[in-house]
Amino acid sequence: MNYNRIARLILCCLLLCTAAQAQDDFLTLKIMTYNIRHGAGMDDVLDLDRQAEVIRQAAPDVVALQEVDSVVKRSGRVDQAAYLASSLGMEGRFGAAIPLSGGKYGVAILSKESPLSCRNIPLPGTEKRTLLVCEFQEYVLACTHLDLDETCRLQSVPIILEEAARWDKPFFICGDWNDEPSSTLIKNLKKSFYFINATTNNSSNYTFPAPKPTIIIDYIASYGTGSARTIRSVRSRRVINEPQASDHRPVQVEVTLNRYSTPVSAPRAEAGAGQGAFYDLSGKRQAKGNLLPGLYIQEDKARKVLVMK
Repeated sequence: MNYNRIARLILCCLLLCTAAQAQDDFLTLKIMTYNIRHGAGMDDVLDLDRQAEVIRQAAPDVVALQEVDSVVKRSGRVDQAAYLASSLGMEGRFGAAIPLSGGKYGVAILSKESPLSCRNIPLPGTEKRTLLVCEFQEYVLACTHLDLDETCRLQSVPIILEEAARWDKPFFICGDWNDEPSSTLIKNLKKSFYFINATTNNSSNYTFPAPKPTIIIDYIASYGTGSARTIRSVRSRRVINEPQASDHRPVQVEVTLNRYSTPVSAPRAEAGAGQGAFYDLSGKRQAKGNLLPGLYIQEDKARKVLVMK
């Protein structure tokens, strides 16, 4: 018997298992932010299908949209978030900032995954603003379009920081913030957020105006800096070369982050076991009313449950 060969095979299997486990420990996520100008392009033609195609080609997992109409007269009484979501096969959530012409105007989040929860938080503005926050299984994404007035933008910072600090999941915030990287606003936010899209003064990083951009005012950032940074790595970052579909160019990043929950294969339920039954890590069913502290797997949930007393 060739023991060296067997040993090598065992080692290879162990390495493959370790690599597979490492893959399960982190998530790759594509995030886009896009100010869609209520569907109007630089030719002033309302064309949501054109904007949907821009998003489709980039294939993001989640999209933060600004300047979104919901059944507003100027855009044909269309629920734009729902229309784009349906066109792209994604989930859509709208966050209203103001009433407008019989409808509402605000921001939206499109996602491949259904949100666990969403909330809409008012922000200061000469025109009222909002922060739309959607929680997903592994992360939280917020979208906002900050005011043109600097005082209002700066007054928004503590509200944003308070919301970000509420979460123990990775927290991302995206949007058109109407300020450049050298501004007081961005300098203040950089104390608590890691800016993922490039903010250096380079033409390839500019986002506005779309035909020939000269400034950066659209951002994607994650809460936490330095050792508190929640993302593992930035795989790519780019401003998409789309000069006509809106007055802003879309920005997209791809990041890896540690999973908030650990994916596991739940043991098969015993005959007659009810929904939500708990199992220890050996697969033995436990009584829900008498769980000792430790890790368990809940039936139909792809995650471990930590019970503390």
